[in-house]
Amino acid sequence: MEDTYLTLREGAEAQIKVKGSRFLAEAVPVADEAAAEAAISAIRKREYNATHHCTAYRIGPAADLFRFNDDGEPSGTAGQPILRQIEGRELTNTLVVVTRYYGGTKLGTGGLIRAYGEAASLALDASPVQQCILRERLRLHFGYDDTSPAMHTISQFDAKIQETHYSDATEMIVGVRRSQVDGFRDLFTNALSGRGSITRVEG
Repeated sequence: MEDTYLTLREGAEAQIKVKGSRFLAEAVPVADEAAAEAAISAIRKREYNATHHCTAYRIGPAADLFRFNDDGEPSGTAGQPILRQIEGRELTNTLVVVTRYYGGTKLGTGGLIRAYGEAASLALDASPVQQCILRERLRLHFGYDDTSPAMHTISQFDAKIQETHYSDATEMIVGVRRSQVDGFRDLFTNALSGRGSITRVEG
């Protein structure tokens, strides 16, 4: 089960000039589609004198949501070349905006594809990348006498204790790597001889 994905730790900018046109590329980490659209709007507002704002983004751990926009450039010459740079690095939750200031000389279809792709590539190359781990949140409930086997179980996995509550028993919320959930559940149940409970936290 795949439980990791790559995204930007932080964004970066890059700039190229081609036959007088200036291409300003900005790579931006985004959490969702709303964040991507907000970032695009902010860049449009900031660079309000530009000729085009061409964009592409991929969203979600499986990168199953993606959008691209040529913003008035000939179809297929801007948004798709930008998207290919994001896809080629297997990135998600990533937006790239390439803003063009027209310099008076037409570049042609091939020239536009190269320029937008190169500008996006340079911005992404300058952006630090991080690997994120998908985790399931599990609620553990166990008695005080079972603290040792419960903690030993947690230590055997890539699991992070997120919350702990003490009363007549102990309740913990633990973030367990998605690919390890079944094994974690089995070991917890066996280690406590069925005395504890383990349930998935929804949402």
